[in-house]
Amino acid sequence: MSQPVRNIAILAHVDAGKTTLSEQILFTAGEVRRPGRVEEGLATMDYLPEEKDRGITIESGVAHFEWKDTWFNFIDTPGHVDFGAEVDTALTAVEGAILVVSAASGVETQTVAAFKKLREAGVRTILFVNKLDNPDYSLDETLINIEEVLGVRPVLMTLPEYRDGKMAGVLDVLSKSRLEHSESGEEVVDDGWNVDDGWDQAHDLKKHYAEAVEFASNFDDEILKLAMEGKPVPPKMLLRGLKALASSDDYALCYAGSAMEGFGVRSLVTALTFFLPEVPAFGEGELGQVIRLRYFKGVGEISIFRSHTDMARKEWPAGFEFSRLKANLLVPVDEIRSGDIYALRTPFETELGQVIGIDGGHDNEGEREQSPIRDRYQPLLQTRVECLGSEDFLHVDKSLDMLGRMDPSFRVQKDDGGFWYLHTVGEVQLDVLLSRLKREFGCEVKAGSPEVRWQERLCHGVGPVENSFQLGPHKISIKLSATPLEGDAHDIRLAAEFLETAPREILAGVRSALLESTEIGILGKGALVGVRFEVHKFTWTEGALPPMIKKACADAVTKLIKSADVELYEPIMELSVECPVNFAGLITGDIQSRDGKVKEIGGDGKTHFLKADVPLRKIFGYATGVRSISKGTALYSMKLLGYRAAAL
Repeated sequence: MSQPVRNIAILAHVDAGKTTLSEQILFTAGEVRRPGRVEEGLATMDYLPEEKDRGITIESGVAHFEWKDTWFNFIDTPGHVDFGAEVDTALTAVEGAILVVSAASGVETQTVAAFKKLREAGVRTILFVNKLDNPDYSLDETLINIEEVLGVRPVLMTLPEYRDGKMAGVLDVLSKSRLEHSESGEEVVDDGWNVDDGWDQAHDLKKHYAEAVEFASNFDDEILKLAMEGKPVPPKMLLRGLKALASSDDYALCYAGSAMEGFGVRSLVTALTFFLPEVPAFGEGELGQVIRLRYFKGVGEISIFRSHTDMARKEWPAGFEFSRLKANLLVPVDEIRSGDIYALRTPFETELGQVIGIDGGHDNEGEREQSPIRDRYQPLLQTRVECLGSEDFLHVDKSLDMLGRMDPSFRVQKDDGGFWYLHTVGEVQLDVLLSRLKREFGCEVKAGSPEVRWQERLCHGVGPVENSFQLGPHKISIKLSATPLEGDAHDIRLAAEFLETAPREILAGVRSALLESTEIGILGKGALVGVRFEVHKFTWTEGALPPMIKKACADAVTKLIKSADVELYEPIMELSVECPVNFAGLITGDIQSRDGKVKEIGGDGKTHFLKADVPLRKIFGYATGVRSISKGTALYSMKLLGYRAAAL
């Protein structure tokens, strides 16, 4: 029987201790000799220079470890909102996840967003309450907060133990044992401790064991029978009931400890072997699926690949090479196993979500699986980028294309003037992309200041107009009109005669050219949305090339729609802020000075909370501003609320 495989992700709000916990998991499993610290830039999973400089995770790092005869692929995901697409793509390839909740801050905005992603993806989730090495932080309050905000009942499986004001160990509910540190810093079972000897906190441990029995009895009739008869439920039977409980949306197994001090991690890792589902069955004839794309300097493009079959090296398709990936290190392998994750190099470019057949052939049906992830992210900033020298154009263009394929939330729009617009979710993402463009790809570019990406909308119907483009003996002519639509969708209607007589590649070329012209917009402020184009007539000479179609259509749109025909709509953000009450007035005043409208206020007497609608153009650099006002104590998050007509 082959070794079981489990793929797991770890998610959290920024600064909840997610990457520190990742390091402790690898240390506990014996994969690293000592856990690297984020603040020292030594985290194993944060290998990018940008990650070490900023102290945040940007790319979903991948590591492997073994624990209790189970092979784990471990994906550490970003917590920063600018890199949410990394989380989405990671969740397409995992059976389970750890959601970290900081006892210092409780359930925060990104915690809720991460939990929602996990639920939508159907990923089984285990909670870890972190930062309990500080006895001033309340585990009970955090558990109540989890139940109230996330809407699940946390079933506590480890308890922190304190001595002289310091965390000295944890008590494991399922095994009724105490874990402490060995001389080497590893968590080991305290053989001299017995729950029945009347030690401190033994009563609490028994209480939580009884609670676990009560909750598990809802899923196991034998446990229910013993509980009703007042008979003890042995750990092995309780384990069976908790496995069923773990699959429920109403409960969540919860482990408590400290990632920084390395307490509670051993029990958490053991839980991963007990409570996660097996890898699913895959389609016959499938080699596997591309779940991420990476670029390593000196190596080139790498696909993070989930295998759908067992296959020895001699059976691999020609030109394929598989390796183990640990952060940015590649170690060749001689076989691949179903459900396992590898780094893959192929003779051809791959795409996110692409399913590759057993013989190395493409199954483009798989590419559609990633499109919802790309559609989920709407870049709100645009930045103009140009080469320092014209001889670098092709290299920069290819490098930007690679970065765009790697990140579903990032778009590149090439302008005919020889420059590009980079469309990003936020400023941090833009800074990281420009840094990587230079460091990984060796591209020297000049970048303008980021600007808000507006929406442009037609005020009324326009046209029709006629436009022609001729190059040598070839000529293309188009007659075009446009009308506004409700919503953001586009519609392209082609004349019946054109539809009946034109080859498929000509029809596709016209549609593609018109849609591309909407991305650039008329005023250069953002995409033209909610428009219906009607092609009344289209003629072409045999042998006309696709660039001619693009040119004829783009010029027709420019001729058809003028600046006076377009109205600008600006993005409005929903800003959520938490801060100590003594900064509430300053925070509110600053938001109002940015044309923000406060719509919700709350708090508990210590912490002030508010929500406000703020124009994105007024909130550039907010991270610096709110940090200065609150002396670094405020937490905030933003999400797109919608667009409204700009009052300029």
